[in-house]
Amino acid sequence: MKKYYQIQLLLLAVFLSSIPAYAEEFSPHEDELAVNPQLPLKEVLEKTYIRNPSQAVLQSREATVRARNIMANSMLPGAPAVSMTHQNDTMGSGRGERDWQAEIELPVWLPNQRLNRQKVADATTSNLATSRESLKLQVAGLLRDDLWDIAMNDSNVELANQRLDTAKSLQHDVERRYQAGEMAKTDLMLAQQETLMAEKASLLAEAEQMHARHRYFVLTGLREMPAQYQEQQSTLLDYYQSPLWLEYESKVNLAENERDLTAVERRENPQILFNTRTQRGPFDTSYNDSVGLKVRIPLDSEVRSAPLQAAAEVVVGNAITERESLRMMLDTALHEAEHNLSVTRAELEITGQQATIAKESLRLARKAFQLGETDLVSLLRVQAQTYEAEKAYTTRQIQLQWDIARYNQAVGVLP
Repeated sequence: MKKYYQIQLLLLAVFLSSIPAYAEEFSPHEDELAVNPQLPLKEVLEKTYIRNPSQAVLQSREATVRARNIMANSMLPGAPAVSMTHQNDTMGSGRGERDWQAEIELPVWLPNQRLNRQKVADATTSNLATSRESLKLQVAGLLRDDLWDIAMNDSNVELANQRLDTAKSLQHDVERRYQAGEMAKTDLMLAQQETLMAEKASLLAEAEQMHARHRYFVLTGLREMPAQYQEQQSTLLDYYQSPLWLEYESKVNLAENERDLTAVERRENPQILFNTRTQRGPFDTSYNDSVGLKVRIPLDSEVRSAPLQAAAEVVVGNAITERESLRMMLDTALHEAEHNLSVTRAELEITGQQATIAKESLRLARKAFQLGETDLVSLLRVQAQTYEAEKAYTTRQIQLQWDIARYNQAVGVLP
């Protein structure tokens, strides 16, 4: 069985023999990312939030807020209108009849119309404010993931480099003993193959590290990151204070206020018309001036009101549907965050014990190899197990902090 394993390793060594030439031709790009101890995480979040593309949408909604406030605070519910009329009999009987008339139409507020318009204006302002906070929370989630992704990849690079250093040291020792005639050629090739595999793992780890840094740069626009971004787990147990949830609550409130306004404005506003009239009769050189008043009261009719109310109900229904869909999503996210935290803490304890045992096993295996009590294959097996144990333990340490950040994200706490 050992001989078969050695043959497999020899074949793999031949297959990987082209890696050094490829590595020499490959010139990886460097995504520089400095660690700034003076850079607070909140400042990074503010800069990332400001450069987010969704800012354009929020700014455009300010026009809607201004429009709703203008409608609520206007002296009249609608725009007044002015009309002028002139009539004569020049093209008719030709007896000198002249009639000039000027009118101004003033719409009148319906009962509770101004109050409901003010409620809609306030709800629109509140909805925009909650949308801004919601966007900041969403940006915080992206920032949290990018920072901990960088931490995870930095850890992988460090472990891969440690593995490479260990492999090179072992290869140097095997080469020395091979030249002294103490070890076989197959042992030397096994050591070389282990170094090649470690070089490949280090290369791939550094590539993923560069990708993570680039994603952070695209998100934040910064070539530096904070030194401290660990978070304390929030004591909150639900998401009802989360800006994301409050935004959708605000949407429902706005839709309901708009529906109430539609119920008031289901008919047109009454109109008061003031007019002045100057009139000259036929065969009469004298003018007669007069002032008139006209009141126009539109009647309620389902021909007008039914489509308006139906459209308002659709808006309310859509808002409630979106809110309840979000509720299910947040319930799931919070449950997963809580469960992941408990699982990661348990895994951390187990992997910590495994790493301790693996380090001691490696120490004994190296000592036995130096004394000639075990072969190289056994040492490489123990060495690989130790590397995986250390990687699992380090990964769980970082994952625990990442899960805490995700729990805070689920309950709506900003970093």
